[in-house]
Amino acid sequence: VWTHNGRIASLIYVKDCDSGATIDDSQKIKKIEVRLRNVLKGDNDIRTAKTSVSMSVMHSERRLHQMMFADRDYERTPILKLISNDTVVTVQNWAERGYSVVNVQCKDRIKLLFDVVCNLTDMEYVVFHATINTNSNQAYLEFYIRHNDGTPISSEPERQRVIQCLKASVERRASEGVQLELCTEDKKGLLAEVMRTFRENGLNVTRAEISTIGKMATNVFYVTDVIGNQADPKVIESVRQKIGSSNLEVKELPLIYHEKAEREDQSGGIGGAVLWSIGSLVRKNLYSLGLIKSCS
Repeated sequence: VWTHNGRIASLIYVKDCDSGATIDDSQKIKKIEVRLRNVLKGDNDIRTAKTSVSMSVMHSERRLHQMMFADRDYERTPILKLISNDTVVTVQNWAERGYSVVNVQCKDRIKLLFDVVCNLTDMEYVVFHATINTNSNQAYLEFYIRHNDGTPISSEPERQRVIQCLKASVERRASEGVQLELCTEDKKGLLAEVMRTFRENGLNVTRAEISTIGKMATNVFYVTDVIGNQADPKVIESVRQKIGSSNLEVKELPLIYHEKAEREDQSGGIGGAVLWSIGSLVRKNLYSLGLIKSCS
């Protein structure tokens, strides 16, 4: 589950409760869809919720990007007061070589490169060359791209759209909420109970990863307060006590807490820059996902 700019994308894998098998009854699936749409619509939803059913295997995170992109979340205005976004995207054309050069500067994090390249691919651009530079907690990404037909970006509206979409691709996963991990024996209604506890204590879930393996449930939640600010540590501790402090653990605090600690600690750290080109290691992984094409 991801939320961004007032929209939510959720990919849910379901099975029959009694048999544990895939649901093959089309009427039952249709009934589930109808009830879900009623729940998701709410009281005053301006844009109707969309649902779809697929039996095919898909890459979950890439699919979430595609859902948000299709919903044009990049054009929406945020409804929660999240931390200020410092992502900078520039797009220029290199006419002599027939490339468009895209530069992205933002906070470094896990899967940043994946998120950006996914969106370039879904916008039907091909990455021919790229360089990634990380320095402390900042990332600098440069891509040389063309359309599938070999042409560069051709208009100012298209350039602005690329900037909007790439900013959105960075923001969707870049949650600054407190990361909570729930690990407990699975049972019917577990997720509903946890979400009710969050809601009753004024916590908002910005992103979640839900999984069950055998009889155990391992769920990761990123939470803020109801308007998107950092959650009160006392509220977090209260929720842990209600759900079970041994089951619900704080796995990671938002970057703002780490920055505060660094300011208080005047001792110097070890810093450095890592510069690397998309060579065999990165290209092999991205090529296997169909996110870039090989070129001579």
